[in-house]
Order: sequence, then C-alpha cells, then structure tokens
Amino acid sequence: MPNLVVDFDKVLTLAGTDLGYSEYREITQEQVNLFADATSDHQWIHVDPERAKDGPFGAPIAHGFLTLSLLIPLWSELFDVEGASAKVNYGLDRVRFTSPVKVGSRVRLQATIAEVSEVKGGVQIKVANTIEIEGQERPAVVAEFLARFYS
Repeated sequence: MPNLVVDFDKVLTLAGTDLGYSEYREITQEQVNLFADATSDHQWIHVDPERAKDGPFGAPIAHGFLTLSLLIPLWSELFDVEGASAKVNYGLDRVRFTSPVKVGSRVRLQATIAEVSEVKGGVQIKVANTIEIEGQERPAVVAEFLARFYS
C-alpha cells in the first residue's frame, strides 16, 4: 500500500507534499545483465564483474537508465490516486545521474510533489525525485517526473 492514497478530486491540493521514502531495493548483477540484454548496452563496466573490479568504480555498476527506470516501482510505494480513469507517465523535465550505483548496493526513492496543474481532462503533477544509495551522501539520480491523472 502506498504511503499516500488520495481521491482524484484532491490532487490539485497536493503541491509541496512530501511523499517520504520507499523501501530499499538491492541492485543485483542479474538485474543489470537483463537490462543490458533489453537495451543492447553490454558495456563491460556493467556486465563483466571481473574486469569491472579493476575499472574506475572498483565493481560493476548499474546502467544509469536502469536506476532511473526504478522510479516507477519505487514511486508505486509512495503515491496513488483513487478515482482516476487513467494514470499516465507523462515524462521527465530534468534528470541527472549524480553517482554510480555499484552492483549489490541498495537504493530508495525520496519524492516531493513540487507542482500540480490542470490539463485537459485531468491533472498533472511534477514530482521532485531523489534516488538515494544506502550509506552514501551523494544520490544516484535526481529527476523531475511528470505524471497525469485523468477523470
């Protein structure tokens, strides 16, 4: 169950709402390998643990876009809207990959609803997201995510 569940007619009142934190999720080598297969990005810093030990990060790292894609499952732990006929991932305004995520690390999402606006047939929210790496000061990803909810 998400941290916050609201009725569709309340979404316009949510600007500035801190959604808190998701649970931590471990990044596994299997997950990285599957992402590499799905995207045809088999760079050795991701998929060759032996070679990556001697690389710039001392271990294999997750693809930046793999870490970014975790926004969706982590986001589902934080927020939901009841009474919407459709829920759409509308896009991203700003994304920065600020720190590599080593395989075996655990990440979580912190999110705040930054803006809310009406759109034809519904409501759009802009969410300020930070994907944190457990035990590290610098986050993995900072992104502004746009979602739309239609009546």
